[in-house]
Amino acid sequence: MRFIHAADLHIDSPLRGLNRFEGAPVARLRSATRQALTRLVDLALDEEVDFVLIAGDLYDRDWQDFHTGLFVREQMVRLGRAGVKVFIVQGNHDAQGVISRQLPWPDNVKVFSSRSAETVKLDDLRVAIHGHSFPDREVPEDLVPGYPMAVPGYVNIGLLHTSLTGAEGHDTYAPTSLDTLRSKGYDYWALGHVHARQVVCDEPRVVYPGNLQGRHARETGPKGCELVSVAGGKLDATFVPLDVVRWHQVDVVLNPSHSLDALPRVVGEAMQAAVVSAGGERLHAMRVRLTGETPLHTHEARQPGTLAAAVQAAAQDLADADVWIEKVQLALRSSVDRGQLAQRTDALGELVRWVDDLAAEPQALASFGQPVLAEVLDKLPAELRQALTREAADDVPQWEDAGAMLALLKDAEATLLAHLNVGEEQP
Repeated sequence: MRFIHAADLHIDSPLRGLNRFEGAPVARLRSATRQALTRLVDLALDEEVDFVLIAGDLYDRDWQDFHTGLFVREQMVRLGRAGVKVFIVQGNHDAQGVISRQLPWPDNVKVFSSRSAETVKLDDLRVAIHGHSFPDREVPEDLVPGYPMAVPGYVNIGLLHTSLTGAEGHDTYAPTSLDTLRSKGYDYWALGHVHARQVVCDEPRVVYPGNLQGRHARETGPKGCELVSVAGGKLDATFVPLDVVRWHQVDVVLNPSHSLDALPRVVGEAMQAAVVSAGGERLHAMRVRLTGETPLHTHEARQPGTLAAAVQAAAQDLADADVWIEKVQLALRSSVDRGQLAQRTDALGELVRWVDDLAAEPQALASFGQPVLAEVLDKLPAELRQALTREAADDVPQWEDAGAMLALLKDAEATLLAHLNVGEEQP
């Protein structure tokens, strides 16, 4: 007996903000969740599995129109024609109270009730599948006590959307504990909600497969499903990557010897290593972070955007790799001796000492930065402010974020020093 366990497909997730990235492969990124589902169905057919489990958040939100539902239904029909059953619990994103439009499911699909836990027995396989869907987006209570005890003589599988005891970056829904899961006597708990793959326990097998397709730069690495075989009462599980877009965080450490001409080669080697390790034919979406002490810090201060352009050039030079640079982050340190500058009695010394004083006092920095940042943001057109808040909140510095304010302060200092030709010569 074989089955697939998947979760958090988030079909037609809107992926807002892509239009602000010039050259972004918008259509490919927005269709990635659909393509990943198609790959899942292809895998199920190729491996001739008996059934597919989907542990919540099949959809990202209420459908904008019926095209979303029709696409998913078409994939379920493909499975049904091959005799593959599908069992679904609804999670917080696609809870019964969230999805307002409805289509009749084909006969091979079972969506578990949101009123109470249900059990479906597949007598020919000696398998019992237990599940309970979310009635609404927020489910603060533990659903597991309502699940029935294991059916004797069957392989028992629990299908559940849950945060367990809590997971970083995820809201707490249907919280429960490993001991509570164990108390039911099941052989396999097919969990959903946490987007990073995690084998919580081997006996019984308790697994988050992670989401099927990463959607942004915080969802890096392979994304896919669990392919599970059961023979002689033993479980054997394999993770199968199915993502069509692989997100990467690429860190490149620069040193004083790196010139602007050498930067594409150094960055290119790091990106090539990420592509090779990922394997397969897919789009590689990369967020590149440059760190280290380098004269290029001053060069960037003189000509903002230079280093990001060099990273883009490195991506262009990669052979046989489909790469898109989502963002270039700079966390560079200047080679300028600030301690020596601070001892000067002129305006430069006063500037450096003032920056040091603000950096040492977060409250003083916030008091200084809040009105300055507010004034800048207030000068932006209203529609641009709304777009930033809605689509690029991570890129807008907040005055209460001491780290963000300190970074702005350091950038301003670096720009002033660079334009005053202090320190390094331009490479």
